[in-house]
Amino acid sequence: MHKQPLLILCICFILGILLQDFVSLEVKYIYMLLVFSFLLLALYLVKDFYFHRIRHVSLFILFFSLGIFAHFLNSKKPHLPELKNKEVIVFKITKKLNSNEKNRRYEISAWKGKQPFLSVLSVPKSEAELNFLHYYKAEAFINRFQKPYSDFQFDYGKYLSRKDIYFQAYLPNSFQRGLRNDLSFSEKIRQKRLSTLSKIDSANFSKRTREFTKGIILADRTEMDAETVEDFTKSGLMHILAISGSHMAIIFWLILLVLNPIFPPRFRNFKIIISLILIWTFAIFIDYGSSVVRSCIMISAYYISVVLQRKPDLLHAMAVAAFGILIADTNQFFDVGFQLSFVAVFGIFWLNQPILKYLPKPKNNFQNFMVNVVSISIAAQIVTLPLVIFYFHQYSFISIVANLIVIPFSEILIIFSLLMTVLIEFSVQINWLNFIYDQLVTKALQLIHFFADLDFAFHRMIPMTLLEMGVAFVVIWFLRFAVKKLSLKNVLKISYFIILFVALRFLLNYRASQISEVLVHHYYKDDIISVKTKDKVQFVLKGSENMKKIEKFVIEPYLTSRRINTYETEIIPDDVRKIVINGKEYHLK
Repeated sequence: MHKQPLLILCICFILGILLQDFVSLEVKYIYMLLVFSFLLLALYLVKDFYFHRIRHVSLFILFFSLGIFAHFLNSKKPHLPELKNKEVIVFKITKKLNSNEKNRRYEISAWKGKQPFLSVLSVPKSEAELNFLHYYKAEAFINRFQKPYSDFQFDYGKYLSRKDIYFQAYLPNSFQRGLRNDLSFSEKIRQKRLSTLSKIDSANFSKRTREFTKGIILADRTEMDAETVEDFTKSGLMHILAISGSHMAIIFWLILLVLNPIFPPRFRNFKIIISLILIWTFAIFIDYGSSVVRSCIMISAYYISVVLQRKPDLLHAMAVAAFGILIADTNQFFDVGFQLSFVAVFGIFWLNQPILKYLPKPKNNFQNFMVNVVSISIAAQIVTLPLVIFYFHQYSFISIVANLIVIPFSEILIIFSLLMTVLIEFSVQINWLNFIYDQLVTKALQLIHFFADLDFAFHRMIPMTLLEMGVAFVVIWFLRFAVKKLSLKNVLKISYFIILFVALRFLLNYRASQISEVLVHHYYKDDIISVKTKDKVQFVLKGSENMKKIEKFVIEPYLTSRRINTYETEIIPDDVRKIVINGKEYHLK
């Protein structure tokens, strides 16, 4: 408690969030718990020896209760209008989402009459792009998100409900627009961002360079081609396109570098404050996500400690960042990006120093920078591994090597991309500089493609349950001690949990292999029947133009959940309406 009070209290707050999310306590019990917590806090004022020894428990319970209460407030379901399948709505956009092959997608705030609601909107790419400057009116097809048919499928509706979004809409026809005169400050900033993105689209670069620039500086991957996204995914380098701590740290460092010649050394604190204001402005400009906010809060907490002449503390800064995000919106905890961000930071704290012992001793500042990049990358990769596999069921075992090679290169690219974005914003086109930048990005993408093309290193459909992930994190916890001091005791500790992890996977694999079942899966208008007999599975379906998507969204998730790597398919004629399996009829659309 004395060493990391904020971190411990933050963990208690998170445990309260988790309890409320799983149990959904009634409001009367929540208020009773809060009253009890505040009464218990009075123990702090009691001087009795025995009460003094347990006084910290009252703080733990209080923050646990506050976590429950905060999540209760953030989880209230809004009043939803009764909507027909086809409605005339008025709406404005609130966020631009990733496009698919046919449509651009947005998050919108809409009204049916005077009844407001939030929705995801799909608009054909043949229509003009939407912006923040207009209200729109159109006839839209609207429906509620459906629960996934199977427990192994991603629940997109639940994910969006944490943002109070319960509808999806589609505009088949053109729409009317009217100029807005009520733009908020944040909407003006977001519109300016769209304007900058549009300018980048007109820049004298190749298409892939333009999309890369938008992704690495402005956190916009909405129009990035599927092949490039897959390359980043398969190489384990997707975090380069997510505005993260390294991005914000570099931008903060650049701002300080620019301010150094302007202000004398005695104004150091003034330079830091200006730099903090500017990175927060940049965060607003790029439509900040949890990773950006986390980075800004951590940088702010760290350098405010410097300004106040106190020793900076990484875990303290991380706890402050977590509190800042979760108090505003407790549902952020369930965002994968939020979890990966904080697990990565903890991994750097937990493993960075032990790993540094095994790396060459740096002889100059450049070598020191490179050695730290290597150690930080390895630490973050190791600690986030269980979480990545748990959520995505895939991992590139070449990613550690890829990160070690590409990350130092990416630091240069971030600086260069930022410079080019500034020049583009001010309509400055320097042909030779554009050429150099275009070639540099092209070579970087080719390098990433090289790592992505190493199919032997990329594994998909890796099963990972919550229990397995928990044991894996325990292994990583004891890894620190084994790396820090290679002794028989530490080796035996980590060996025990590794054996436990292997045994657990063996038992779960065996249990899955004994399951025999017949399931009907649905993907839009397609029905797919899976017939599993112990460790063999066959999929029966009609020929479909969606075959690749069926494999990605139905077959592979099912195989992962049942811990099977191989399967067979049987294509049946289109006129077949039912089939009989083991004496039972199964109907097909």
